Amino acid sequence: MSTSKATAARVAPTKGGGRRKLSLPVVLLIIAGALALVSLVRLISGANDVTSVGQVAGALELAVPIGLAGLGGLWAERAGVVNIGLEGMMVLGTWFGAWAGFQWGPWVGVLFGILGGCLGGLLHAVITVTFGVNHIVSGVAINILAVGVTRYLSNFAFDGIQGGSSKQSPRIDPIDKITIPGLSDWLQALQQQHWFLISDLAGILGGLVTGLSLLTVVALLLIPATWWILWRTPFGLRLRSCGESPVAAETLGVNVYKYKYIAVTVSGGLAGLGGAFLAIVATGIYQEGQTGGRGYIGLAAMIFGNWMPGGMALGAGLFGFTDSLKLRGGAENVHAMLLLLAILLVIAVFWQLYRKKYVAAVISAAVSALLFTWYFLTDQVPSQFVDAAPYVTTLLVLSLSAQRLRMPKADGVPYRKGEGK
Repeated sequence: MSTSKATAARVAPTKGGGRRKLSLPVVLLIIAGALALVSLVRLISGANDVTSVGQVAGALELAVPIGLAGLGGLWAERAGVVNIGLEGMMVLGTWFGAWAGFQWGPWVGVLFGILGGCLGGLLHAVITVTFGVNHIVSGVAINILAVGVTRYLSNFAFDGIQGGSSKQSPRIDPIDKITIPGLSDWLQALQQQHWFLISDLAGILGGLVTGLSLLTVVALLLIPATWWILWRTPFGLRLRSCGESPVAAETLGVNVYKYKYIAVTVSGGLAGLGGAFLAIVATGIYQEGQTGGRGYIGLAAMIFGNWMPGGMALGAGLFGFTDSLKLRGGAENVHAMLLLLAILLVIAVFWQLYRKKYVAAVISAAVSALLFTWYFLTDQVPSQFVDAAPYVTTLLVLSLSAQRLRMPKADGVPYRKGEGK
């Protein structure tokens, strides 16, 4: 038996211990049902911007930095290292990306943003892997350190330069955007007809072919690339074995330290890329504090996705969608989401009754009734709730999906070299 196959046999979970995976037709059916439900809510509420081309394009732009941070967290945690420092690594990515971007162009800025995040990841690896410091403590320390370092560097790099100051960089040249001519216009025209389901599908597809940054395309390709590397190569198998059972991996000849270092450094690079995206694509300028907690939200998206790239992407997309709702249409769009959430809870009630979870069904029914009442007795929601909607959505989704989650078995567990001998 080869080392790779032996490692798989040692670290793979038992067949009886997990849930059945959904087949592709079932997944597509769920997606189609969700789209039909959103379309129905749009027709009832009159919030036609919910699935417009602009809404989808905006949601994608807001989801990319979160998704990159979540992808970074996935790399680290699949190797057994909890990366709470994603926020700080994103901060380093924003600063280094902007510093290089305004001087030598946006793509050089992207490269430096990745390198800045890698530095944060490498530091986290040294502290946690080599010195065995608690992963949470190390991550929080890196977050604090990144803020202090970038603030100090800004005083020298940006202050006194035209358009710059101690808290922001000069304007950065934009990265080229692509629009598929003909198809984009046709989909926008179809979306503006506001037909049931057809216009919603057109709006989603239109958002994917209109004004798409080249860096967004790169970021989207990193999701299947991560899946292929971690689940279809011997390298990925060894890396994941370090997160499931490092002692077993060591007995089979895997250099656990090396794979943990690689994973956490790549994790930092992906978070840094997310930060560079914020500075170069999303805003075109570095501003102090512009990450806005997206590193933590990326970590939440990764957990929602059950430590899998596809699920993580869905979690990032959900947050990006709700965040975009408050920017386009604001109170009207979020008010429409009250109706959507109320209907989803009704569906949850029937599902919980089917599974004989009567207490959960009663609670869901009560919350659903409150949401229906809130929706029909009001025309809009308070501005404070609009601002909080993305974060509330994230908390609700995580709480509802908590029972099906399975983290890597050795994630965050201290490991010292030689334990497997």
